[in-house]
Amino acid sequence: MGLLYLGTPLTWDEAKQYADHVREHGITQFLYTWDRVKDRWGDELLWGDEVEYMVVTFDDKEKNAKLSLRQTEILAKLSQVVGDLTDDDTPALMTVPTFHPEYGRYMLESTPGSPYTGSIPDLLSVETNMHYRRTLAKRHLKENEIPFTFTSFPRLGTNGIFTEPHFSSDDAKSSHSLFLPEEITNPHARFPTLTANIRSRRGSKVAINLPIFIDEKTPRPFVDPTIPWQRSIYQEDPEAKNGAALIDHIYMDAMGFGMGCCCLQLTFQSCNVDEARRMYDALIPVGPIMLALTAASPAWRGYLADVDSRWNVIAGSVDDRTPEERGLRPSKDNYTIPKSRYDSVDLYIANNWTNKPEYNDAHVPYNKGIFQRLRNHGIDEMLAKHVAHLFIRDPLVIFSETINQDDTTSNDHFENIQSTNWQTLRFKPPPPNSPIGWRVEFRSMEVQMTDFENAAFAVFIVLLSRAILAFNLNFYIPISKVDQNMARAQKRDAARSGKFYFRKDVLPPGHDTLTISPLSCSGSSSPVEGAPAKEKLLRNCFPSVPRPSFVEDGPIEDEYEEMTVEEIFVGKGSKFPGLLGVVEAYIDTLDVDEGDRSQINKYLDLVRRRAIGSLQTPATWIRNFVRSHPSYNRDSVVSQEINYDLMVAVDEIERGVRRVPELLPEDYAPTNGYHSKPNSP
Repeated sequence: MGLLYLGTPLTWDEAKQYADHVREHGITQFLYTWDRVKDRWGDELLWGDEVEYMVVTFDDKEKNAKLSLRQTEILAKLSQVVGDLTDDDTPALMTVPTFHPEYGRYMLESTPGSPYTGSIPDLLSVETNMHYRRTLAKRHLKENEIPFTFTSFPRLGTNGIFTEPHFSSDDAKSSHSLFLPEEITNPHARFPTLTANIRSRRGSKVAINLPIFIDEKTPRPFVDPTIPWQRSIYQEDPEAKNGAALIDHIYMDAMGFGMGCCCLQLTFQSCNVDEARRMYDALIPVGPIMLALTAASPAWRGYLADVDSRWNVIAGSVDDRTPEERGLRPSKDNYTIPKSRYDSVDLYIANNWTNKPEYNDAHVPYNKGIFQRLRNHGIDEMLAKHVAHLFIRDPLVIFSETINQDDTTSNDHFENIQSTNWQTLRFKPPPPNSPIGWRVEFRSMEVQMTDFENAAFAVFIVLLSRAILAFNLNFYIPISKVDQNMARAQKRDAARSGKFYFRKDVLPPGHDTLTISPLSCSGSSSPVEGAPAKEKLLRNCFPSVPRPSFVEDGPIEDEYEEMTVEEIFVGKGSKFPGLLGVVEAYIDTLDVDEGDRSQINKYLDLVRRRAIGSLQTPATWIRNFVRSHPSYNRDSVVSQEINYDLMVAVDEIERGVRRVPELLPEDYAPTNGYHSKPNSP
């Protein structure tokens, strides 16, 4: 979440008057950034992860696991503790970590104190780093509080007591929710203002409906008896009975249901802007597949849902589109916006011959005036359209103190809109007055229960990102097919029973095997028997393949087909070695000793076993845990007792106390501490 500005937030009626001002100056700020860094080249690979936790407090007497609303107090303590740490207090190869606030008052976000580099030791320090952060947080919680890496709290918004302390939703003045109290939200002015302004701009509360999982005794039709249908405190209260709450669905009505979820995100620094754009495009089709493989959220508001993932819940939770923008009412200019501002990527942006116009086949509205302004400044059509598309959105939170900025030194207006377009990937320009370069953020994965799993997926994605560049892989499929994949990725058991569109031939033209062009050698390696020596670092600055003199282009439809997750990861046919295949081929180009390769293989083996189905996704395991609980009535209800036992089980799994061979490898053991730096006291 980063630093939060202290100031006076404007209500929606006040803020909307400055929307054009923020857009105009946001583009001005982007253009100053562009002019300053468009030719920047040679930045090394630096990367990092963001892990989000929910703090759960246990009432063993009542058998109730509740969300602890002590974020402010916990972060204050962690800030003091972290501020007092020295490098000698931290594990080897690490710097002091950082903790950040998040939307939910029960949430913490953690990041490494400094980015990982491309070294193999850094790559293999990720799990220890995550374990250190979790341990540090745990040490400074109450005895009955535990930081969980858990995507969605199953009883958030139930009629029971699900927070500590308990509050009523009758005073939900920012969300007007039937289910969530005001106190669920981070008290910083940004968050309740964001919540209220989304509701005000939309003209109603957000409406999220997930299909309920139909079990043997689930009432049919299912009409949720826990919804306070007759409440009449806020003007939106009748929305549920007037059609917002769908039959046979779990209904949710507040931003907290989505932005209160936890996830795992990764950010990579690129060599230059062109390489960042190539990486952004290549990972777009990967986003839905990784969502399916990391699925971890089958339970919502006290019920089992017939979905496994969080994505549509968050998309719905921040959907500020007006009825006209949603196409529910006619508009003067017939201007509709197909998606929420939290959704899958809408446009490929690489300025490269492999990015064919036919791939950008979805309807993408964009601000024509901003597009022309960017083109007049010399920015190519692809990137200009990307930025102009982001800037169809209004700024949702404006602080009165920041309306007027120095556009040559600030990017706050640009980030106001850029950072509230929450998509599966984010293309990130360098911030002003910073050594940071062009970056890509990968955002689709659900957080996993253990540090081992989170580290495994982080390591896999960073290795895949290097393989894509090193081998000049082509993952393009039409954006419309990526959108279909996003919908499929959230379905129950998508990782095993689903099929996804993926490209059949990912190799460069004229290549039948995975080979690295001699042009991409760093210069530090000398040829051995005609091949470059193995490199010691994961790195940037791989040149793209030039367009061949002759390319035989067939129909776009012939370039992709439906594949299972297993086929996408382990391969199908001679032209597609699978995502794991290209990662393993890339590792073969590195100078990795036997011990390090063995550890990398453990991570890749987790990914492989998830993909082939010999290990369950967290979503499948959670669903099975609920359905096999002795007190489960086969009616789709996740009771207080079931939720308590589930949280106890997840804690035991994370600590290695409970063995779950259906979820984790048989030899899984949590990280056994960490080694202090040499000469530390």
